[in-house]
Parts: sequence; C-alpha cells; structure tokens
Amino acid sequence: MPEPLMLYLAAPRGFCAGVDRAIRIVEMALEKWGAPVYVRHEIVHNRFVVDGLRAKGAVFVEDLEECPTDRPVVFSAHGVPKAVPAEAARREMLFVDATCPLVSKVHVEAERHHAAGLQMVMIGHAGHPETLGTMGQLPEGEVLLVETAEDVATLAPRDPGRLAFITQTTLSVDDTAGIVAALKARFPAIVGPHKEDICYATTNRQEAVKAVAPKIDALLVIGAPNSSNSRRLVEVGRRAGCAYSQLVQRATDIDWRALSGIRAVGITAGASAPEVLVNEVIDAFRARYDVTVELVETAQENVEFKVPRVLREKVA
Repeated sequence: MPEPLMLYLAAPRGFCAGVDRAIRIVEMALEKWGAPVYVRHEIVHNRFVVDGLRAKGAVFVEDLEECPTDRPVVFSAHGVPKAVPAEAARREMLFVDATCPLVSKVHVEAERHHAAGLQMVMIGHAGHPETLGTMGQLPEGEVLLVETAEDVATLAPRDPGRLAFITQTTLSVDDTAGIVAALKARFPAIVGPHKEDICYATTNRQEAVKAVAPKIDALLVIGAPNSSNSRRLVEVGRRAGCAYSQLVQRATDIDWRALSGIRAVGITAGASAPEVLVNEVIDAFRARYDVTVELVETAQENVEFKVPRVLREKVA
C-alpha cells in the first residue's frame, strides 16, 4: 500500500499574461509567415516551451547578426535594448516585439525620468536579459545598477538630489523592499515608480508560496534555472520556513530520496512554466504515493494582453 501524501498546489502559478502573449506571438508569426521565424534570445525562460516552438519552426539566436534579413524576427518577452530594433530597422528586417507590456511600462518610466533630467537607479540582476534591455533604453551611464541593499552604499550618482529608481519585474518583493528602503535612506529625494514595477504575476506567485509554506515539509518549484521569477520562488519558500525548497525543470529532476519520509509537499511553477509540467509532476507523485491534492489559492488572475497589430492583420 503506497504511503499517503498531501500535495498542496499553489495558485496562482505558471504562465502569466506576458508569457502567454509572447508564445502566441511566435506561434502566430509561424502561421502568418511560415517557418523559419527567428527569435532573439529564448522567447521565455523554459526549455520545454522553447523546444516546442523550435519543433514548429522557430530558430533561437542570441544576436540579430545571426538572422537573415528576409525572415521575420521576434524579440523576447524580456525586452531588448533600443539599439536592437534600431539595427533591425536599419537592415530593413520584419520584426515583432514580444516584450511583456509590464516590462515596456518600466522602459517608458525610465525614459520619462531621463527626459526630466533624472539619473536612473535600476534594481535588478546583472546580465539578466530584462535588466540589459531596460538599461539599454537610455544612453550609457544613465542607469546605475544595484543588486543588493549593500550596493546602495557604493553608488556614485552624478547628482544625489536628481535620482529615480526602477526595478526588474521578476524580483523578490521582500528583497526589493529592503533595497528601496536603503535607497530612500541614502537619497531622500529619490523618485519611485507611480505603481510597483514588480509585476502582478511575480507578486501573486510569491504570496501563494508564503501561504503554502506553513503546511508543507518540502516545496518544488517547476521552472528553469535561468528563470529569475522561478528562482525567487525557491528563495521565498526557504524564507517562509520550508527549508527543502527545490527548483525542478521536469518530473525527471525530482530527488525522491530527499523526499523520503515527507508527508506534505507544495507545488508551484514559475511564470514561464506550462501547466502540462505541473501535471507531469503530480502524476509522478501519484505513481509513488497515495496522493491527496489541495488547492491553496491566494488570488485570481484575469489579465490578458493583445498581440501586436501586425499579427492580427491578414497577409495582403
């Protein structure tokens, strides 16, 4: 007789509106123009999704130079520096921007503050495509990057009284609050965003993990190692008291020995992980345990973003 196990399923989890839109953009581009359609950087950070689109005819590249000028190119959901669409236009390429509208909102904010003569401070992860894309909206030196509250002490702005801050959309809500507090303590005049830059989906998924954490002995976050929001969910789980919080890409990655003797497991998924992978993990538990599944829902999401007009128009 298999041992009993409680599975607590966090909600919201998995795909957000920006990821859903980005994947639809690539699929619609393939339908409209046929294969191949080039995609600059992984459209979203999930190998299963990327492999699925590759099978349909998407070609993933890291640089515009790798794209022929006679085929469409899609820019990833993370956003790109301004120089990228400018170069695509110069080469007379057909391009579609799949940047998440909530990332675009941060880009617009940065430009507005820059136009008002403020130097930007960006809270984000160095090297992450979203950070590179956002910093690349403004001229070199106009955006200073901080990753931790400690970094604030070494900031050397042009004018401490003329600063504004923005954040990557996929950060830990709690970590970011600490960095913002450090910025405001050192630069009292610093201007913040009208509305939180961390997106609704990141916030909701972190809140759901906090609600699940007291009930469980282990947390599995389904997501990719290069997915910022997925890695933050692991950290949030550990902070909320669940010492065994692990990131897994697929059911095949689960370390069953580490779960030996455990009676309650929480499952969530990063914003770029499809629900099919969640079901795969639940099925893997059902194959080994007598499973009871309980949903822990902290919010409902009904956000939807339109795809660009060029994809909605019929081919002439």
